[in-house]
Amino acid sequence: MFKIHSFFKYVLVLAAVAFASCDDNTGTLGYDLVPTTDLVNNNYKVFDVETSSYEVGDKVLARSSMSYLGKFTDPETGTIINSDFLAQFYCPETFAFPSQVKNNEITSVDLRLYVSNFIGDSQATFKLNVYELDKVLDAGEDYYTNINPADYYDENAKPIATKWYTLSDRTISDSLRWSKDYTRSIRISLPKEVGQEIYDSYRTNPEKFKGTDAWLNSGLPCSKGFYFQIESGDGAMAYIDIAQLNLNFRYYDTEYKKDTTGVVHFASTEEVVQATRFQNSNMSILLDNKDATYIKSPAGIFTQAVLPVDEINITDTINSARLVLTRYNDKVDSKFKLSIPTTLLMVRLDDYLNGFFEKYSLADEVSSYISLFDSMDNTYEFSNIAKLINIMKTEKQNGTATENYNKVLLIPVDATYDSSSGSLVKLAHDFSMSSAKLVGGENDKVGLEIIYSNFKK
Repeated sequence: MFKIHSFFKYVLVLAAVAFASCDDNTGTLGYDLVPTTDLVNNNYKVFDVETSSYEVGDKVLARSSMSYLGKFTDPETGTIINSDFLAQFYCPETFAFPSQVKNNEITSVDLRLYVSNFIGDSQATFKLNVYELDKVLDAGEDYYTNINPADYYDENAKPIATKWYTLSDRTISDSLRWSKDYTRSIRISLPKEVGQEIYDSYRTNPEKFKGTDAWLNSGLPCSKGFYFQIESGDGAMAYIDIAQLNLNFRYYDTEYKKDTTGVVHFASTEEVVQATRFQNSNMSILLDNKDATYIKSPAGIFTQAVLPVDEINITDTINSARLVLTRYNDKVDSKFKLSIPTTLLMVRLDDYLNGFFEKYSLADEVSSYISLFDSMDNTYEFSNIAKLINIMKTEKQNGTATENYNKVLLIPVDATYDSSSGSLVKLAHDFSMSSAKLVGGENDKVGLEIIYSNFKK
């Protein structure tokens, strides 16, 4: 059974609609063009909505400057997610070494993976392999979370580095770890010879460092980027906001008149490609549940809803349509449980399949909508999707409806808003580790609350 929400609020809305003289909302188009005496009344009705879990299959657009690394088992559902990533490095046109590098020598080389956040146990141990890429990732292409790393590196090659790590990094002192200047990172040492070859090339062929394209195609070690692969470990997922290649050396500081340490670096930025691969397992536990539906990110499960357009009389004018999705509370108490998706996008299934995210589309409050999670009511509310219902009715009436015309997906997203105007400027898939179990499925219907007007016969 579905739950009818805020009935008395809708009684007030009915009264407001009855006395309204005009409305520029196209959801009421047709209502204002006839005398109110020609209307029988305004009605409130709840229609059953069929919902189901929609398997993504690990493939969503990987358009994100954040990378993810690790393996984590959800204590609530038992589902498992693995992630590793490929990253290129940006080279500014102003790149330069100091003119007086001591002995023209690189003293050490390392990679730093800076961790902005993580989920799970910071003391979980992982084995990380790092491979050099042998193919340039094209920044003009779209990459997806089911990317095959083997297309970009030699599987038969040995890793350039291997690192055992924990996110708590027990190799540093507690005083450093808890200092305000400390930034959590995974440090990976690379062979010194790699850096020396890069430096020697800079001295003889500086044109190879005149911008990112020149660097990526220079043929130098590390220039195409790296594949960061988890070989073993479980219990944590790291959110990597910057990967950085550091070349360390000593040089003579002309200002202070002494030798000192120096470093130049190449960093992963939005100008170059970072592509995370996600692999979900044990998903059948959720997909086979007929008593609920799920939303799970990243690249896991969406919820699909079939809106009951055929049951709504085509002569009725839809004034308001409201869909509320209620979340079940977690049953497992764990300090490592997944977060709740904060933002859901409602988008037509055909629009999603035809490249909604690839086209940089935004929720337009006509055929796509945004809902924020309400922690007080434990719900996601789409307060008025009347325009969408009317579009679907029109398509059905004029014969342009597709097989999926009345199907929508509910997708966890990351929404970016303009700081001054508050307007939505960017939508992307939510790649945070999150999950929600929703009322619905085959055995428990969701209610679509409709306020409509019909005419005298």
